Amino acid sequence: MANLIQKYNIPGPRYTSYPTVPYWDLGSFSGKQWKSTLINSFIKSNESEGISLYIHLPFCESLCTFCGCHKRITKRHEVENPYISNVLKEWQLYCDLLPEKPKIKELHLGGGTPTFFSPENLTRLIKGIFRTAERADNYEFSFEGHPNNTTKEHLQALYDVGFRRVSYGVQDYNMKVQIAIHRIQPFENVKNVTEWAREIGYTSVGHDIIFGLPFQTQAHVEETIMRTKELMPDRLAFYSYAHVPWLKGNGQRGFQDADLPTADEKRNQYETGKELLAEVGYCEIGMDHFALTSDSLYKAMEKGSLHRNFMGYTASKTQVMIGLGVSSISDSWDSFAQNVKNIEEYDHLIENNIIPIFKGHILTEEDKMIRKHILDLMCRFNTAMEIKEQVFPEQPQVRERLIEMEKDGLVKIEDNQIVVTEKGRPFVRNICMAFDLLLHRKAPETRLFSMTI
Repeated sequence: MANLIQKYNIPGPRYTSYPTVPYWDLGSFSGKQWKSTLINSFIKSNESEGISLYIHLPFCESLCTFCGCHKRITKRHEVENPYISNVLKEWQLYCDLLPEKPKIKELHLGGGTPTFFSPENLTRLIKGIFRTAERADNYEFSFEGHPNNTTKEHLQALYDVGFRRVSYGVQDYNMKVQIAIHRIQPFENVKNVTEWAREIGYTSVGHDIIFGLPFQTQAHVEETIMRTKELMPDRLAFYSYAHVPWLKGNGQRGFQDADLPTADEKRNQYETGKELLAEVGYCEIGMDHFALTSDSLYKAMEKGSLHRNFMGYTASKTQVMIGLGVSSISDSWDSFAQNVKNIEEYDHLIENNIIPIFKGHILTEEDKMIRKHILDLMCRFNTAMEIKEQVFPEQPQVRERLIEMEKDGLVKIEDNQIVVTEKGRPFVRNICMAFDLLLHRKAPETRLFSMTI
């Protein structure tokens, strides 16, 4: 395994989309095209499957140095009201564009720290959304809660407007690690918010755990999982810390590179954690995710309906996903569009009744074929290479890369079927990279992605 780690530990995408954002064709994109593809997909799918809605709430009171998300650090809570007002204005711009009332299948509040906002303002946000929308059948609403500032009032208020799933960022329970990443939260805080959610009636509570953090050891990972066992969250994200300070600036410079575990140490942390989670009763779901058999994510995997998008793994698929708020990304299935990242610019565009996108990508037929392979690999650990040669001229090169991985025991190739082996699951990002034509056609001049291991 050590030789494989050395061989495959290279920078690579996490594939929440294909094409990945650095390879979007910005020159051929226009807001007019985005709106057109959105309307077309919406007409085809709103009635049958509904849409997904992601709302980015960017404010945090303090900076966590492991975080790669888009955020604004402030203790000024007077920013809440105007931001929510503008998110609701943005939603109205979309509702004015769409030919009928949207049916929301999935709604997720991400950040930043959604629980930076008061329960009253979060209620105002959700009720404002549903003044011009309705709930689809079997909808699922979820939010990210910070264990240090999520209150019973937050949980009750969001439960009352339809939320049944919450995820908490745990990362690691060791104090030295917490100090390094500027995220000090005692186990008792996590225990309290987990139990409050269950008392109120939430049907799925998730925890996020990270390996590869500064000063983190295998013993720390073992201890964190044993503490997690005491609470038994319904699902877990157990993933590698993405060290990308060249992209996120000083926000990931709260420690030295020498303080990070080596690639071998990280892989040992992952393997140990994975074994412990299996012993505790968790099943592996796609990449970096685990769930109890009672959770909707596990059931989706069993049914073959597991999906992956900019919100991560989801239990169902919608063709249309609209992102609201700064930096949010929308997906019409035929195109992607990202909102501006600066709050002041966002406010200015909204106040002038302009949907605040600043870049995007229109998917080609080739893009859609490669996306299907990557989604199949990420969600089901297999795919079939039945592709028209004229649309996919690099098929021989892809097969060549896969044959190399077959020799290493990462995949099995039988006729057109490519199956990721148990040994290959930790390398699924690398396997997806074999299909990533844009990545191979134009290798980046500067490093864009975190290491795969």
